[in-house]
Amino acid sequence: MKKTSTIFLQAVIVLIGIGALAIMLWEPHIEGRNAHATLFQIYFNDPFLAYAYIASIPFFVALYQAFKVLGYVRQTKTFSQATVKALRTIKYCAIAIIGFVAVSLIFMYPMFGDKDDRPAGVFMRLLITFAALVIATAAVTFEQILQDAVDIKSANDLTV
Repeated sequence: MKKTSTIFLQAVIVLIGIGALAIMLWEPHIEGRNAHATLFQIYFNDPFLAYAYIASIPFFVALYQAFKVLGYVRQTKTFSQATVKALRTIKYCAIAIIGFVAVSLIFMYPMFGDKDDRPAGVFMRLLITFAALVIATAAVTFEQILQDAVDIKSANDLTV
């Protein structure tokens, strides 16, 4: 892969991270129930918002790991144990996101929100779960392929 391509993809990952962080910080201020609330009321009286911020940690960790993988590709260290480890971390982050979504559906769904808004919340959770499942599956597949390649490479290095 060309260096310019990996640099471009790394820039895209950084922009995704900045955009996600900006939306997470901006959206609570325009939400209907927080329209006239103070900063303290917005950030400290809403347990769902605190849960969403905690649940976003695996997302940002996975973005950082994807950034690292592209760095390894740019440095022609694609077939290394560090790349396999980064992909494994991405897999665990995707599984953690699915877990956070499941917990929010089980515990927070009945407590918060209007009954008319619940189908939209369930649909959004399903979309997040589907995306995390696709990412976890891709990470597992790439992790296995790269682990096999690393094993073959280390076996060849031992015989030479």
